[in-house]
Amino acid sequence: MQSLNLPIPIYNYNLAPRKADKHSLFRNTRDQTHRFPTLLLAAKHDLDLKEEEDKGVVAVPLPEGLLREAMPRHVAVIMDGNARWARQRGFIALSSGHEAGARSLRELVKLCCDWGVRVLTVFAFSYDNWIRPKVEVDFLMSLFERMLKSELDSFIRQGARVSTIGDSSRLSESLKKLISDVEEKTKDNSRLHLIVAVSYSGKYDVTQACKSIAQKVKDGTVQLEDIDESLLEQELETNCAEYPCPDLLIRTSGELRISNFLLWQLAYTELFFAEALWPDFGKAEFVEALTSYQQRQRRYGGRRS
Repeated sequence: MQSLNLPIPIYNYNLAPRKADKHSLFRNTRDQTHRFPTLLLAAKHDLDLKEEEDKGVVAVPLPEGLLREAMPRHVAVIMDGNARWARQRGFIALSSGHEAGARSLRELVKLCCDWGVRVLTVFAFSYDNWIRPKVEVDFLMSLFERMLKSELDSFIRQGARVSTIGDSSRLSESLKKLISDVEEKTKDNSRLHLIVAVSYSGKYDVTQACKSIAQKVKDGTVQLEDIDESLLEQELETNCAEYPCPDLLIRTSGELRISNFLLWQLAYTELFFAEALWPDFGKAEFVEALTSYQQRQRRYGGRRS
């Protein structure tokens, strides 16, 4: 495991909220930070947990040492190492590693539901992965389709909402229809928001956001002076989430890069690099990542008073 170990995280409660202006129509009212975490959002996280208790949702005890109030609201994961896992175990077909990785994802979804993580974004397939051998790409698309079908009832039972982000133009019509059906059937669930990045590119995400804003300027619905970080964040694909920017990014397999994933959204995210290959990433590894996160101080450019 390689990680950054810093003192316990703090919220800067002394920051005055931004004043609304005449262009507030274009502001992202669900913005997680605007650079800084706020008391309002931290309190809302606690209220969400309280509402679950009021609804009869039983809070699963956290592993020793973890604090529920310090849990990250949004966890993002780069699920890396499936192929290496298969090779190390002598499997001829790399598909064995991807199948094992799917089991790790099922476990992580359950842990996030149980421990109070509100958003889980997983990097399932990069847009850059289209250059891989066709047989591997076809298997990954088939696995994704099978998993959506087989896990739908579980998503509903666990209270998980499912969304996908990425360029869907290269996905099959059957997969696009299935994604639409799953998103529709889970849209009212609120315990966990599972965002699956498929055919996703962080560069493309920012580019399409800029194009969308440029078109609005051209159409006269947005003025040049309206353009700021909040407006751009409103156009990013993660705007589907209540907390669009991850608090914690986990990458498995020991690689130390973010691979074109959520480039804008990771600006102030805490990073954790695990040595475990993705199929070997389980409860113990997740606890280690969360413990590291809860021991850090998040300054957002400021200083601890």
